[in-house]
Amino acid sequence: MGKYFGTDGFRGEANVNLTVQHAFQIGRFLGWYYGREHKCKVAIGKDTRRSSYMFEDALSAGLTASGADVYLLHVTTTPSVAYVVRTEEDFDCGIMISASHNPYYDNGIKILNGRGEKMEESVIEEIERYLDGKMPEAPLATRENIGCTTDYAAGRNRYIGYLITLATRSFKSKRVGLDCSNGSAFMIAKSVFDALGAKTYVIHNNPDGTNINRNCGSTHIEELQKYVKEHQLDVGFAYDGDADRCIAVDELGNVVDGDRILYVCGTYMKEKGQLETNKVVTTVMSNLGLYKAFDKAGIGYEKTAVGDKYVYENMLENNHRLGGEQSGHIIFSKYASTGDGILTSLKIMEVMLERKLPLSKLTEPVVIYPQVLKNVRVFSKPEAQNDPDVQKEVQKVAAALGDDGRILVRESGTEPLIRVMVEAESTEVCNQYVDQIISVLEKKGHIKPE
Repeated sequence: MGKYFGTDGFRGEANVNLTVQHAFQIGRFLGWYYGREHKCKVAIGKDTRRSSYMFEDALSAGLTASGADVYLLHVTTTPSVAYVVRTEEDFDCGIMISASHNPYYDNGIKILNGRGEKMEESVIEEIERYLDGKMPEAPLATRENIGCTTDYAAGRNRYIGYLITLATRSFKSKRVGLDCSNGSAFMIAKSVFDALGAKTYVIHNNPDGTNINRNCGSTHIEELQKYVKEHQLDVGFAYDGDADRCIAVDELGNVVDGDRILYVCGTYMKEKGQLETNKVVTTVMSNLGLYKAFDKAGIGYEKTAVGDKYVYENMLENNHRLGGEQSGHIIFSKYASTGDGILTSLKIMEVMLERKLPLSKLTEPVVIYPQVLKNVRVFSKPEAQNDPDVQKEVQKVAAALGDDGRILVRESGTEPLIRVMVEAESTEVCNQYVDQIISVLEKKGHIKPE
């Protein structure tokens, strides 16, 4: 990770850690970098945060000042930006303005390459050098070389059409709940499910600039659980702010997280001959219960660092077809180059319809180990993570758990947090060991007061 960019872009509180000047300078650099030999062409999408409009203007100003042409997708999802730059000619890169599941006052700038993938680290490093003034100022375009902006809502609409074509059956007679998190999905998800014939029930689809992710969406799944049960729906899907992740709820109101989704889709793809390498890519955060279920199903797996970026890199390198995170970033490499929450919903619907089974039955083989994850705000992530006393305590807990559990202590890629996670035979044991680690962090002075 760099000084500004983490595993999922440049993220921070709007006009505090991530400012308009940052956005303008990023635009200036990208317009110059890609425009050295040809006219640079960039697609920009944004979520519903109030500050997203401000950052859109700043990025556009920087890009056009460097001579780039900008195509505005307006409020849309991260995977739709990836789709547009991947499938249309001449786009040098794509930019999504979003802080994903973070509160409204945060925002972020995600940069995708011309293949719709997370931008290469070599380019990110150059952007950071430019932001720090370690490179000459990019020349300003003049006269006919100044770039222009174009309304490109048509690109978003083409993505909607693409999603609709991926369904294998009509959703007629299915009662589906959607929690759009007052974010990007509100522009797309209902249109897709309505077009496929579902009886669609939607909550949290009235964004006002400050209510994105507020007690809703994939990080507050209890809202959708309650809604599915009250309205006796067949299934529910909750998205995050930029709709690149999905968490499902079965007809009984149970949460179906990314691990269970990987099992449902992985076993189905194996049955259909679509899991070409017979492996699913996971991260180190996936539950032991998922691996035991995969073992019984005869499916192999890979483990990467946390971040859909690393999952996709592994998939690309090894030609794996399915991968994802417990948090709901699921990647179907045949259809997308990023996690895509709405696409994930469609693939779950496909399994339910083709197998003629409710989601609760499809997830039964996965017996999830109790898992407790606590986030600790620290002064310095590397210092806290590498403290010898902290490491010693982690090793002590790992030895005590043995083969009946595991501990993971890692740095957040997007926030100033250390994440402490334990899986064990009971929640009580998990809490005991997590608190044991946090106690050492506190004694050593790493924890930053709220």
